Amino acid sequence: MNVTHFSEKMKGKTVLLTGAGGGIGFEAARVFAAMGARIILAEIQREKGKYAEDAINEAFTNRPASFYEIDLADETQIHTMVNWIFQTYGVPDVIFNNATITKMGAVDQVETAFWDKSYAVNFKAPLVLTQLFLRHMKERKSGTLVFVSSSGAAPYMGAYEVFKTAQVELSNTLAMELEGSGVFVYTIGPGLVKTETAMRSIEIVAKNMSMTTDEFYNMNNQHILDVEKAGLGFALSAAFSERYHGQEIGCIQVLTDFQDLSDCQTDSEPSSEMTSDAQINRERRLASIQETFRQQYEGWQKMNIFERQWVFRDFKKNLGMSAEQADDILRQLQHKLERRQEFDLKDRMFFSKLQKYWEHQLKLLRGYEKDKNKLKQNEQTITNWINDIMMILKE
Repeated sequence: MNVTHFSEKMKGKTVLLTGAGGGIGFEAARVFAAMGARIILAEIQREKGKYAEDAINEAFTNRPASFYEIDLADETQIHTMVNWIFQTYGVPDVIFNNATITKMGAVDQVETAFWDKSYAVNFKAPLVLTQLFLRHMKERKSGTLVFVSSSGAAPYMGAYEVFKTAQVELSNTLAMELEGSGVFVYTIGPGLVKTETAMRSIEIVAKNMSMTTDEFYNMNNQHILDVEKAGLGFALSAAFSERYHGQEIGCIQVLTDFQDLSDCQTDSEPSSEMTSDAQINRERRLASIQETFRQQYEGWQKMNIFERQWVFRDFKKNLGMSAEQADDILRQLQHKLERRQEFDLKDRMFFSKLQKYWEHQLKLLRGYEKDKNKLKQNEQTITNWINDIMMILKE
């Protein structure tokens, strides 16, 4: 884990990190410390919390970690902790809602008492923390709110996923309300990480799906991330929160953004030059993609505020970046072609995301356009956009 380039990025910042006693939370806390931050380790298990505090403080001479024992299902304890934070640190710079509880099983088999507790920890606690700190962040005109999302609706995971999904919608709502405030908000999913909690949950899910745990992991092998890299992804995302404002991202995306995944490298070095025919074809197709996106972007800007906010939010949700960031990437790709360089894996990932977004638009079009002639015409237009990307990925 190398964060040398970011060693000063969080200097003087205070991070409240819930569920910080082990797993991804502990690894994220270590990275935050390496980047110069002070970390409040909010954790329900005293032994794990103290271990995390001692391990981090022994590694760093400024002893940046403070353990705070708390049961986030108890709102009274949340208020007590927040008062202590105000008195000790002031307003934190980052609220990282990592704590969670899980209970696997079919919807009709998980007792309602656990649904209540899951709501308290997986949704209400992040909401209460937001309400207690947000006003002060807005007054200061700076701050970051992070919500840890998951994969969405999944069988035998309802009592967990329902409230994780609610965090995503809370984050999306806040992103619209906080535009221009200096406060940034986003959700991040760790992906499939072999933490103790995840492995216990997967054992139950695999059993309900008539699979062994080995079969489940083999089926998802390409998507598994080790806990250290997941923690690195968490911390880097918060350090560069402005970049991810309003988005639903994943750890792999963040690590790829900072080129920290060894398995995201291509099998061989790309050719420094392309043949003339390939160069001409790619330049033509990229120019077409740029023009299409530019026209779309200009059209979005002319919409009324509610339509515009919905479109930009939908774009971020599908591509994991803002429209402005996408425009910058297209310009960078144009410069790359001008230098006769091949597209790398990161470039191809961008094209794939843009293709999926246009496929998403095509699906929406078919759902609301009732005029058959307009439908046919617009279908062909979007299909041409998609074909441009498909061809540029093949060349």
